[in-house]
Amino acid sequence: MDECDTFIYTLDISISMPRGYSRENTCVHLMNYHFVFCPKYRKAILVNEVKKRLEELIAQKAGEMGCEIIELRVMPDHVHLFIGANPLLAPNRIIMQIKGYSSKILREEIPRLKRALPSLWTRSYFVSTAGNVSSDTIQRYIEEQTGK
Repeated sequence: MDECDTFIYTLDISISMPRGYSRENTCVHLMNYHFVFCPKYRKAILVNEVKKRLEELIAQKAGEMGCEIIELRVMPDHVHLFIGANPLLAPNRIIMQIKGYSSKILREEIPRLKRALPSLWTRSYFVSTAGNVSSDTIQRYIEEQTGK
């Protein structure tokens, strides 16, 4: 074998990889999504023990999917979730997993939710992507929503 037959290409991106990017075997990415979703009829039911348990469930499901929660704010009638994900996970899959899992567990653990609503979440949601530059802006916006 001569040297023409054995080329090995390596790409060492760890030296100059910008802040916030994640590295996989064959991919470097920064996939941040800002989701907003609401309970059915936008009822203000996400308070007290429901709010606390919802935050735990979202964190648990995000961890199972390999996602990183950048910011999470549960308001009485909607949720802001700013999350970093692997590009193999489509945004609709992320939100459907989180909404489905949290609805199932919350309605089992807190029976009044089952009585109050035919389903916990609406089928709709808002999603936008955010790069590294606008991530801080979105995070500040979500934090400011608590004061309103």
